[in-house]
Amino acid sequence: MGLARQKLSATPDIGFWKLCGSGTGEGFTPRPNTAVYAILATWPDLATAQARTADGAVHARHAGEAAESWHIFLRPVSARGAWTGAAPFIPHDDTGIGPIAALTRATLRPAKAAQFWRRVPDISQVIGADPNVLFKIGIGEVPLLHQVTFSIWPDAATMARFARADGPHARAIAAVRAGDWFAEELYARFRLLDTRGTWGGTDPLSERTQAA
Repeated sequence: MGLARQKLSATPDIGFWKLCGSGTGEGFTPRPNTAVYAILATWPDLATAQARTADGAVHARHAGEAAESWHIFLRPVSARGAWTGAAPFIPHDDTGIGPIAALTRATLRPAKAAQFWRRVPDISQVIGADPNVLFKIGIGEVPLLHQVTFSIWPDAATMARFARADGPHARAIAAVRAGDWFAEELYARFRLLDTRGTWGGTDPLSERTQAA
């Protein structure tokens, strides 16, 4: 993945981009999973995103070398905060129909990292037990200090109920605010547009995408 930086930055039409690793299991652990990686990138429009992720040098090479790959195409509908000092997602008008994705990204203050990671297993267990979540993974740029959580839900109401319900997730958010754990943070929501490829031998969102 590290060798992809130069070619990815030279990809036509690409905007903001990040290369990320993942944690073991569903990604919500500090122990890295050397088999699963993610590329996050912004593009001018859906057609460009679909074309460049199919024929771009980096994406094509990784697709050829990987056991499988899965692309998720999204439109940002809300965003606040910053990622390495940038505001990468420009919100669009939202139809309010269909699955919605949530992305949270944070740079942990080193002195607070241990407190943060102690809470992660409880949060992971709760989200894993939620029958409504369609997909979830934890990724990150720098192990332990730069973390990203990504999840997809049937609709905004379902996602909001999970986020606001009393439990490990809500208590962790309260602790973050009270303890000033993050040096930088970003929260974004996206509407699902399309998918391509497989994850674990299937497309986790295929039925939802067709219905939408």
